[in-house]
Amino acid sequence: MQKIVTFLWFNDQAKEAVDLYVSLFESAKITNTSYLTESVAKVAGKQPGDLSTIDFELNGQNFTALNGGPMFAFSEAISILVTCRTQEEIDRLWEALSGGGEEISCGWLKDRFGVTWQIVPEILDIMMRDPDTDKADRVGAAMLGMGKLNISALEKAYNGAE
Repeated sequence: MQKIVTFLWFNDQAKEAVDLYVSLFESAKITNTSYLTESVAKVAGKQPGDLSTIDFELNGQNFTALNGGPMFAFSEAISILVTCRTQEEIDRLWEALSGGGEEISCGWLKDRFGVTWQIVPEILDIMMRDPDTDKADRVGAAMLGMGKLNISALEKAYNGAE
């Protein structure tokens, strides 16, 4: 068992969300599913046997999704960062995760379940940490004008090309 696991509280959409997330990553799987016992269901106002939690893994990172009810909602204060090697990967994940959700800016989006994601090229971190602060500043300025990030446009900004 992984010592630190990201725990996601859904109203009643844990299964739908996990099915989407697992379908998007090559190295992903559901590792366990648990259901409400009679005593827990009674306290929760649900039925025994209703889905409780789903443990899943995305590229080696463990998560647990809970059907916890409407008491809590996700916020942008917590997000899942996915670094992508190619524009095709960014485009695929962006389209799948933003569908029915909300495109934010700078590579951030909120999926239809309310979970916030950052879909970014892995090269962005290298460009933003460049000791040449002019290069990093140009990349930052370009990024601020984008919703979904575009690797080619970021590289042009980095290289000082218009």
